Amino acid sequence: MAGLSSAGLGSGLDINSLVSQLVAAEKETPQKQITRAQTSTVTTISALGNLKGSLGTFNTALTQLKSLDAFTGRTASSSKAEVFTASASTTAAAGIYDIEVVQVATAAQLRSNQFAAGAGQTVGTGTLTINVGTKTFQVSVDPAHNTLAGIRDAINQSSGNTDLVRATIVNATDGAHLVLTGTATGEANAVSVSQEGGDGGLSVLEYNPGLTTNYSPDSRVAQDSIVAVAGFAKHSATTTVTDVIDGISLTLLKADQGNIHTLTVANDKSTVTTRIKNFVDQYNSMVSTLAGLRRYEPTTKVAGPLLGDAMLRGIETDIRRQLSDTNSGSSVFSSLASIGITTQKDGSLTLDNAKLTGALSSNFDEVAKLFGGDNGVATRLSNVLTPRLATDAEIDVRSKRLNAKSVELQKQQAALEVRMAAVEARYKKQFTALDSLLSKLQSDSSFLTQQLSGIAKIGSGS
Repeated sequence: MAGLSSAGLGSGLDINSLVSQLVAAEKETPQKQITRAQTSTVTTISALGNLKGSLGTFNTALTQLKSLDAFTGRTASSSKAEVFTASASTTAAAGIYDIEVVQVATAAQLRSNQFAAGAGQTVGTGTLTINVGTKTFQVSVDPAHNTLAGIRDAINQSSGNTDLVRATIVNATDGAHLVLTGTATGEANAVSVSQEGGDGGLSVLEYNPGLTTNYSPDSRVAQDSIVAVAGFAKHSATTTVTDVIDGISLTLLKADQGNIHTLTVANDKSTVTTRIKNFVDQYNSMVSTLAGLRRYEPTTKVAGPLLGDAMLRGIETDIRRQLSDTNSGSSVFSSLASIGITTQKDGSLTLDNAKLTGALSSNFDEVAKLFGGDNGVATRLSNVLTPRLATDAEIDVRSKRLNAKSVELQKQQAALEVRMAAVEARYKKQFTALDSLLSKLQSDSSFLTQQLSGIAKIGSGS
């Protein structure tokens, strides 16, 4: 009867059910121990991950406040943005400056007199020499390229024209005009044109300070930007002026000679306000996470995964101590409450925006010291959190230990499954043998019954 696929064929016993129940009973206690330990381990690993993540996010918010350098940002605003704009670096001094944009740097643009026959009109042959500031290149014009269009192409394709000037043709009502446009602004990049050799026809394209009649009087000369700051003039070859006020870059957009506008350089209160609000938000998020980890609901009797944990309790104590310390390093503000940040009953912070704005407006540097000085709030808090977040700190050490325990429990689970498979096989073998024995006994009983019945009949007949 060995190898029965349908247990109990001989005896009627439900062998599979019996084996299943016996194996389950034997597996129950060790399985509960492993499951309970694995659930606790995984839950604690997750809780430690949430703890570290929350502390890390808050510590990141502190990096934007824990140094006085974080408060050195400056804003630069123009009273006439269509005339000039400005940007400020951290070295700029706060103040108000008078700005007059006398002229804006331009590149030269020479517009030739008309050629009535258009771009195909023959001009002449020879060599054009074009000067752009201190740079010079020559253009050879042969009879095959002696038209206005050919001269334009020869100028643009000259190997010596390393992006110095661009030649175009404008077709107007009175004919075609050759337009030469310099690519660099500033009077040092003035354009002049001379010619020599050939048939002399190129003379109509000559241009220099003493000979301007070949080009329109509306031609644009190369000129510097001129800006007057506090009445002092400053020249620049470009529309950007960076060395007239320390830490300030001016961008000149339009000349407005004779009109004074103002540049206001101020502490970047907007950015600092945003960072302080983020500090409050991230602190409250951290407080909420930590409260959840140690919570206890008496009605449901559900406890947080780190309820009563000494490490968590120590972290919270350190944070509260540094937050409430009144030795701030500021001579004006001794605590966060003095700038509008107060602690609520649940441990979270609330921010009085009006009070913070007033503090930043009246004592910006002292607010900086309150957060970012050597003993500032953000500095102290970061000094508490940074070691806790290190890879060799308690949070990481515990997590690694628990991960190792989880791996070991997985091995125990696998070993238990192997052991239970062996137990199941043993029980099936034993019950299969029992089933065979019972089947044989039933068969022998039937045989004996038949024999005894026959003997009884023989006896009754005699």
